[in-house]
Amino acid sequence: MPATALPSEAPVLSETLLRRFDVAGPRYTSYPTADRFVAAFGADDYRRALAQRAEGATIGRCPPLSLYVHVPFCESICYYCACNKVITKHHERAVEYLDALDREIALHTAVLGGGQPVSQLHLGGGTPTFLNDAELERLMASIRCNFALVVGAETSIEVDPRTVSGERLAFLAELGFNRLSFGVQDFDPQVQKAVNRVQPFDSVRELVERSRTIGFESINVDLIYGLPKQTPSSFRRTVEQVNSLRPDRIALYAYAHLPQRFKPQRRIDEAALPPADARVGMLGAAMQGFLAQGYVHIGMDHFALPEDALAVAKREGRLHRNFQGYSTQPDCDLIGLGVSAIGRMGATYSQNAKTLPEYYDALRQGRLPIVRGLELSRDDLVRRTVIMALMCQGRVEFESIERAHQIDMREYFAAEFEQLAALEGQGLVELAAGAIQATPVGWYFVRAVAMLFDRHLQTDRMRERFSGII
Repeated sequence: MPATALPSEAPVLSETLLRRFDVAGPRYTSYPTADRFVAAFGADDYRRALAQRAEGATIGRCPPLSLYVHVPFCESICYYCACNKVITKHHERAVEYLDALDREIALHTAVLGGGQPVSQLHLGGGTPTFLNDAELERLMASIRCNFALVVGAETSIEVDPRTVSGERLAFLAELGFNRLSFGVQDFDPQVQKAVNRVQPFDSVRELVERSRTIGFESINVDLIYGLPKQTPSSFRRTVEQVNSLRPDRIALYAYAHLPQRFKPQRRIDEAALPPADARVGMLGAAMQGFLAQGYVHIGMDHFALPEDALAVAKREGRLHRNFQGYSTQPDCDLIGLGVSAIGRMGATYSQNAKTLPEYYDALRQGRLPIVRGLELSRDDLVRRTVIMALMCQGRVEFESIERAHQIDMREYFAAEFEQLAALEGQGLVELAAGAIQATPVGWYFVRAVAMLFDRHLQTDRMRERFSGII
C-alpha cells in the first residue's frame, strides 16, 4: 500500500511506520498512570493533601482549582464504552446522586474553605445530559455556592446528541456552560447499529448549527476508529461529514477491544471488527482529511481549527495535559467529584469508589469516598515533568529540569537515552546537547517516545490495559 501523504505542513507517514507503532500504551493524562494507584492511599491521605493546599491558599500560593464532576447514568448502553456508567431509565435515581454530590462538596469545603477559585469545570460521564434541566440547575447552583468560578473560566459538558434539543442547548448556555463536546463516534448507520448508538447525521448537524447560533466558544466532536462494521471507505465518509460540520475541535480515538475488562464490549461481534490494515488506513485517511481542511494537529489524537484556544496554546507553548486531555489551563489541582472520579492534589492522585453503593456508603458515614490513589515519589515527579513536556511541547529542555530536580539528565536517564538512539535512527526524535526534540513525524507518535521514560511500564502484559498509541 502507498504511503499516507498528508498536506504540505504535515510529514509523510508511511504505512510501515503506522503499523510499527500500532501498539498499546498509556494516554498519559497523568504520570504515573491510574493503573498504578494503590489502596494503601486512602481518604486520610487525600484529606492531608487538601489541608496542605488550604495552608498554601492562606498565603496566596495556590492557583485556581479545576473541577471534574462524573455523572454515571446513561439510558442505554453503547457496546464500545469503557467508561464507568450506570444504565437506567429511572431518572429519579439522579436525586440521590445529587444529594451525595452535595455531601462530597461539603466535605471538601470543610477543609479548603468556601469560595475557592475555579478556572476549569468539566461535566463528564456517563451522560451528564441524563440530568433534567432542574437537576442540572441544582448541580450548577451547588458548585457556584461552594466555589467561585473565575471570569473566563472554561465550563464544558459532554453531550449525547440523542438527549438534547436546541432549546436544551440554550438552557446549558444559560447555566454558564461555554464549551460542548458531542459524542459522535461514527455516522455510518450500520456501524451505529453494531454499537447500539443510532444518531442520524442530520440531527447532529442541527445541534451543531444551533450551538453556533447560541454562541458556545468551542464545539468538540469525538470520533472512534476501529469499530465493528467500519471500513476505510465508510469512515472516510464520516470524516467528510465531520469536516462539513466544522467543529472547533476533533478527538479521534482508537477503539480498544478489551471484552475481558469491559462487559459491554462482549456484545460486539469480533468478526465484524476491521483488520489491522483497515485501521491503519482509517487513521491515515482521517489525518489527511482533517489537515486538508485546515485543522491543526494538537497532539496524539486531537485536532483543532487554527483560531481555537487549543491551537493558539500549542503555537505559544502553553499546552497542558490533565485527566480530561489537552488543556489551555496551567497545571493545577483537580478535584474529582462523583463515583469513580479521579483527582490530583499537590503531589498526589486519588480516585473515588467505583460503585454507587460504596460511594454512597462512604458519604453517609461522613467520609470522603477515596478508595485508592498515589503519593508521587521524587522519581515520579522527575519523570512526570519529562513525559508531560514531551506530550505537550514535543520537546524536553534539560536545563530547566536539571535545575528544578537537581539531576543530570544524561546520567539520570542513561538507560532511556540508549533507547532514544533507536528512535532517533527511525527519525522520530533529534537529540541535542541540551534537549530532546520530537521531529514532525515523531509528534504523531509522541506516546511511543514518552513510554521510554515510564518506569512502571515494564511488560507487554501491562500494555494490554491501554488503547493503541495511534
